[in-house]
Amino acid sequence: MIEVFKTNISNNAVAEIIVQHLQNILPEAKINFDLEDCDNILRVEGNSMLVNTVAQQITALWFYCKALE
Repeated sequence: MIEVFKTNISNNAVAEIIVQHLQNILPEAKINFDLEDCDNILRVEGNSMLVNTVAQQITALWFYCKALE
């Protein structure tokens, strides 16, 4: 399962911190950002990934994050 999120994270250093944070919560997931995209895309691939978990974790860090449909 692959989930794609629109974010307001545009800084590589911040994106790396977010990836590390999410990897601690979802260690089996493949997580990456596409900051070249106008929506600063976050992709999360995993078997038991929960959309709400990812969005909640990022918004708890004061960033915008919304799953794309």
